Amino acid sequence: MPNPRLLLVPPMLLALSGCVSLGGKPPKDLLTLHASAMVAAGTAHATDDAHAVAVAIPNVQPALATQRLMVQDGPNKVAYVKDVAWAANPGLLFRNLLAETIEAKTGRFVPDQRATGLQPDTRLSGQIVEFGLDTASLSAIVTFDGVITHSGSDKVLTKRFTARVPVSSQAGPAVGAAVDQAANQVAADVAAWIGGG
Repeated sequence: MPNPRLLLVPPMLLALSGCVSLGGKPPKDLLTLHASAMVAAGTAHATDDAHAVAVAIPNVQPALATQRLMVQDGPNKVAYVKDVAWAANPGLLFRNLLAETIEAKTGRFVPDQRATGLQPDTRLSGQIVEFGLDTASLSAIVTFDGVITHSGSDKVLTKRFTARVPVSSQAGPAVGAAVDQAANQVAADVAAWIGGG
């Protein structure tokens, strides 16, 4: 004969499920970055540490350390676009865009940041300074401070990259598309800076 106390568990759990919230209201749209320069299907590499490029996940300003889409409203005021969010942290999304773009434009292999088989001599790191909507200029803006180091050298190369793309609307999807375009412009400029090897 079944235990009557066990038969009570499912109805109790169902009652609790209506009272427990596992998070805030989900956004209407999740945004991501799409590389406009992509490695062609079937591309193969025979490479070594001297010709590969390591791309680290960039640091981000504290206001950007969120999946929300940032709005810069004047020099001292930050807000976020309603009803949209990035599918992942902007640092990870931009790192993956950089990796795809660098490999597509330079022909140099960019291993996954978790891979340990290669230790590329060229290493790219940096910080995302701006990544969102600037209301003063009604444009999406992406600013990245890039840092290149090489194995066996104490020289550090730095360069700031910025791209602005006008927005047609301050609605989330329109802003996300403009940020995507600006991020691709920055990634292409970074790839040109790194060059072939």
